[in-house]
Amino acid sequence: MNRYPVWKYAILLITLLIATLYTLPNFFGEAPAVQVSSAKATIKVDTAVLQRVEQALQAAGIQSDMVTLDGSSVRARFDTPDTQLKAKDAIQKALVPDPSDPPYIVALNLVSRSPAWLTSLHAQPMYLGLDLRGGVHFMLQVDMQAALTKRAESFAGDIRTALRDKNIRHGGVSRDGQAIEIRVRDEATQTAARNLIADQFPDLQAADAREGADLQVRATIRPEATRRLQEQALKQNMVTLHNRINELGVAEPVIQQQGLDRIVVQLPGVQDTAKAKDILGRTATLEVRMVDESTEGRAAESGRGPVPFGTERYLDRNGQPIIVKKQVVLTGENLTDAQPGFDSQTQEPTVNLTLDAKGSRIFRDITRENVGKRMAIVLFEKGKGEVVTAPVIRTEIGGGRVQISGRMTTTEANDTALLLRAGSLAAPMEIIEEFTIGPSLGADNIKRGINSVVWGLVAIAAFMCVYYALFGVFSSVALAVNVLMLVAILSMLQATLTLPGIAAMALAIGVAIDSNVLINERIREELRAGASPQAAIYAGYERAWATILDSNVTTLIAGLALLTFGSGPVRGFAVVHCLGILTSMFSAVFFSRGLVNLWYGRQKKLKSVSIGQVWRPDGDAAVAAPDAGK
Repeated sequence: MNRYPVWKYAILLITLLIATLYTLPNFFGEAPAVQVSSAKATIKVDTAVLQRVEQALQAAGIQSDMVTLDGSSVRARFDTPDTQLKAKDAIQKALVPDPSDPPYIVALNLVSRSPAWLTSLHAQPMYLGLDLRGGVHFMLQVDMQAALTKRAESFAGDIRTALRDKNIRHGGVSRDGQAIEIRVRDEATQTAARNLIADQFPDLQAADAREGADLQVRATIRPEATRRLQEQALKQNMVTLHNRINELGVAEPVIQQQGLDRIVVQLPGVQDTAKAKDILGRTATLEVRMVDESTEGRAAESGRGPVPFGTERYLDRNGQPIIVKKQVVLTGENLTDAQPGFDSQTQEPTVNLTLDAKGSRIFRDITRENVGKRMAIVLFEKGKGEVVTAPVIRTEIGGGRVQISGRMTTTEANDTALLLRAGSLAAPMEIIEEFTIGPSLGADNIKRGINSVVWGLVAIAAFMCVYYALFGVFSSVALAVNVLMLVAILSMLQATLTLPGIAAMALAIGVAIDSNVLINERIREELRAGASPQAAIYAGYERAWATILDSNVTTLIAGLALLTFGSGPVRGFAVVHCLGILTSMFSAVFFSRGLVNLWYGRQKKLKSVSIGQVWRPDGDAAVAAPDAGK
């Protein structure tokens, strides 16, 4: 009746082993480290950089615990903060010869002390939030006026193209702040231009104007379109920040909107505020421009002449100069996807782009008019432009799908696609608030949080053991397993633990023990009703299950509501709370029953169970624990 088959015990044992294995990394703590990451999107961090870091440390006589290549960054781990600072100086001197144009970011960081055998099993500690691990916090102000000005510049180019398509002659299209001015010769042309804007540009409102004797059509962005553009700019900046910071290997950054034009960025584990600013400064702008194919442009490329008027000089990945026109054909706003691939005919690596409707139309027109000419994709970082690729346009490209090819390696194709997918900033940003939380304060928060969980667990276990005797011991072991599984799942999911998460963990202990209380009291009821001990154990677990399921499902609904509608610390609390409910149902019901079955299940002539005092309903004296169930 109360026996588990061997396969069920095997499942419980494997679950316990896996939970222990993935919980272990959290006990090793974190060590001071130096992180080397790319300061430019076109520079890759690979094994060659790792070897240079090792050589720099060896030359400086600095011993490191471990130097690893972790994703897109190299991390060197040290035993003390003093060694960490010395190592940073040595690596900085070796990798960054020119501080004004750094190819790499050398920053202080914290990494796990987990042994190599645990790391090889992909057992990693939980990410810790800013309040537990320490790190830097920034609040950035988005320049919405610059976003509107940039959009007005884009509208000016689109209007210029539309007027040419409709064969409407004009005296020039210019931008005055966030307004677009079209100079015309007569009232008929003025009316035609105004009607064109009304038909093709619903986000603009046009009005007739006059400057001296000249007629004009002045177009401005509508108020509702302005609000929409500001919201889009903020969201695009947040996505771009997230992509760029993720490339640098910062664990679980927090990027949240605050108000209408502000973004909060939290980088846990980063101790160097100056380097954190460099990380944020990595945000880039992508632009597509035409290469100047004129005689003057080619002469400027070879260094035999000046840069022609209306063009600019940039270097490509190989350091070769390319002269591109100032007019921007497309920006990252028109790009919806970029994936690496191979040409179906030549099998050369390519980058396959997908454009939105507007970008498709512009690209079709540009490629039709410039067959045989080069088109440059320029990446701007920290005010400096670099040509990522400059392919030759072979034929008109329509349909919104573009293939970029030409002397690229597979790695370069992957990198280019990653850069293009990362997008561009829709508006510049300025840091208006910053502060650093030191690792010592974070360690103090961790200590207090762990103490609250541990002492809460001890207090509950003591009460259960006193009140329910041996069954209280079973419940306490199941409660400890519940905490073990919860920490293991959070570690496996690489979730971020914050102070609200620790509060949810403490609450999960109280919720979990409630299930065992229901089971134990149900067993007592069966014993009071005169059931045999084996029958009471079986009925107690079977009949308490429905109640446990109902109570946990209703609590889970509340947790899911917090997870869905909450933000920031509330979501952190909700994640741990929901996971704690699921693990408590497993540990309180299945694991504790496995312990009970293992202890009592094989005793065929069981006379009593140790479950504390069972009070008879007839008012007789209490039946002591050793006699319970007789």
